[in-house]
Amino acid sequence: MNKTVSRPIFAVSGPTCSGKTALGVRLALHVGGEVVNFDSVQIYRGIEIATAKPALEEMKGVPHHLIGYVEPSIDYTAADWAGDAAETIRDIEARGRTAVLVGGTGFYLRTLRRPLFESPKTDRRLRDRLRELRLKRGSEHLHRMLIRVDPAAAETIQVRDHARTMRALEHFFQTGIRISDVWSERPEPPDLDERIRLFVLRPDRNELYEKINARTAAHFSAGLVDEVKHLLAKGVNEYGNALGAHAYRRVCEYLRGERTLESALERSQQDVRNYAKRQLTWFRKEEEAIWLDGFGDEETVWQQLIERL
Repeated sequence: MNKTVSRPIFAVSGPTCSGKTALGVRLALHVGGEVVNFDSVQIYRGIEIATAKPALEEMKGVPHHLIGYVEPSIDYTAADWAGDAAETIRDIEARGRTAVLVGGTGFYLRTLRRPLFESPKTDRRLRDRLRELRLKRGSEHLHRMLIRVDPAAAETIQVRDHARTMRALEHFFQTGIRISDVWSERPEPPDLDERIRLFVLRPDRNELYEKINARTAAHFSAGLVDEVKHLLAKGVNEYGNALGAHAYRRVCEYLRGERTLESALERSQQDVRNYAKRQLTWFRKEEEAIWLDGFGDEETVWQQLIERL
């Protein structure tokens, strides 16, 4: 097997709609690489319209991995992805190629670099009960529950971060142990951690929001509602991870009669704008991130990347 200790691993990220795919593919072509997806929605099979999965022509002949390979009925986790990604990177490097990670789910990337401690398997009944509480009483109610059972965890988890709040509550109710008490039990970072060079796109915010609004509207026009109907008819859980993404969640609310179609579109646009803002906030905490000002398809951005390569 080839020695790969010194081979760099590149990661291209940034807010949604910032041109990560274009830049990642161009970088892969430049370094003789293959793309490894780290977008938590693009992993699902059959979840297509609102996921911005790269089209064949966008891939430009570059092999892409970890896209559309998980059934939407499965609640796939960041730890699951990290294991699959590490194996994929090893395979890419064994063939003398370079791994180029491309995506916007910062938690996935952080989990690859800082493995999580072992946690109990998902208790579907418990998760559904917590999800019902969130839908009926809001994320704030779940966070208040967490304050009672694990105040240390509640201090580090934002009130509106219902996903992490639910995981912390699930851990406590399934094991009787506070999740904050086992955070220190994380395994040591893998050797690949030191080899990752992270580039993050930072486009103009107003222009980014305009692109988000336009792309979200295009998803609705392209048949997003029919896609969700088809998935629900196949038995996909409307409250599961696969349909928990922004536009899919709002379409489910529309189909349940909880909002109008116009409201579903407008709320989806707001959700995605808010998500883009959170993504930028997340990556500001990555001390080694190399920031690139602009969109991924701009020549000035490519020149910034080459200068830092």
